[in-house]
Amino acid sequence: MRARDCKIVATMGPASDPPERLAMLIQAGVDCFRLNFSHGSKDDHARRMASIRAAEAHAGAAVGVFADLQGPKIRVGSFEGGEIKLKFNETVTLEASTETGQQGLIRLPHAELVDALEEGDILKLDDGKMQLTIIERGRTQVKARVDFGGVLKNQKGVNVPTRRIPISALTDKDREDLAYALDLGVDYIALSFVQHPEDVHEAKALIKDRAGVIAKIEKPSALQQIEAIVEAADAVMVARGDLGVELPPEQVPIAQRKIIRTARAAGKPVIVATHMLESMVEAATPTRAEASDVATAVYQGADAVMLSAESAVGRHPQSAVAIMDRIIRAVEDDEEYWASLPRDMTPPQDTTADAIALSARHIADVIGCKTIVAYTATGSSAIRVARERPRCGVIGLTPFIETARKLALVWGVRSMVTDDVHNVEEMVEKADAAVRKLGVAEVGDRVAIIAGIPFGRAGKTNTIRVLRLE
Repeated sequence: MRARDCKIVATMGPASDPPERLAMLIQAGVDCFRLNFSHGSKDDHARRMASIRAAEAHAGAAVGVFADLQGPKIRVGSFEGGEIKLKFNETVTLEASTETGQQGLIRLPHAELVDALEEGDILKLDDGKMQLTIIERGRTQVKARVDFGGVLKNQKGVNVPTRRIPISALTDKDREDLAYALDLGVDYIALSFVQHPEDVHEAKALIKDRAGVIAKIEKPSALQQIEAIVEAADAVMVARGDLGVELPPEQVPIAQRKIIRTARAAGKPVIVATHMLESMVEAATPTRAEASDVATAVYQGADAVMLSAESAVGRHPQSAVAIMDRIIRAVEDDEEYWASLPRDMTPPQDTTADAIALSARHIADVIGCKTIVAYTATGSSAIRVARERPRCGVIGLTPFIETARKLALVWGVRSMVTDDVHNVEEMVEKADAAVRKLGVAEVGDRVAIIAGIPFGRAGKTNTIRVLRLE
């Protein structure tokens, strides 16, 4: 069967915990798993990580794992009786306090939020079910008009799409979770509620190259600095949950397309997430709209699509993965996909390695190579080739299992761990053995190989070799 290019990410949870279920998910097509640190204990995450690595060893293929930090989720406080009623067009007061709120008074345990609010700002409550508009700014309080009413219960979330809130993307809980996730050996850290590139730099200073950083784009303020955020991060996620709350619905598809294009141009993997096959939490098959949603992300060139509740708590996790795999393959079998897929993304002023990667894709197109083999220590060479979206796919050969796992998130890349090479003859021999083992080429087929000479030095990709299998 032809290798699938767009990758599948599955969120771990009770539905995917049993070892036999985990093995079936990998067999069905999961390339990378998400550990959601908004839920579950540290023991849960440690157990899941151990299960993933055991299943990976049994499958004989590198599987990526990323820890998704909860981030600074802003919430209202508690209320007398557990809830209040918000009525259309009434005026309510917002106050920074940890004390209990009451009818007409919403207390927020986030003084920085109340301090930042100005007249005209919009607040969305409980995932957008209710909405307030600030109408008056006081010294310690603000007054707001209820635009959409409802019942507001304790600890419901608050979104402020009109204002950049001066809150770090890393809470004290996140810092503790981050250190724990790194000790578990995750391959990426997903950073929630990124607002500007400094959030990514702050996380990277703590991680110190022990894992990559995935910047989750879920706030309008992040879209205003998307190029700088993508440049700072190792990968990005179109996190459509909160993004869909903070943006008008009609703007979310436009934002998704912009984020994917920006990540593609920068050569950074991009994941599309949230509500992809949501109905499969209960149903055995997705809706037609959900199938179209997954297909759209693939047509746009996303590196990966992600399952959330479908695989974490859903009734049919394996079926959800299998159906997502079928949708991706159907798109990738469509000639219109290849005709419309943006390619030649490398800017002309980039490095020799970028030029080599672009040239390898052109060579593969012209002479019909069955695959492109990229020797890579850090993964950058394989990622550069993947940015060009070669129709023949990429094999990343690396001496490090950590690099192979990171490449599990990258479009079109199948990675293998192999000893480092020391000369051209050995380079050719190992590439020949790899493509035969993976079944992507046979006698008479041609394969393009890229590597760096002298061997064993990272970041020195400067050579292309065309191999015809004898």
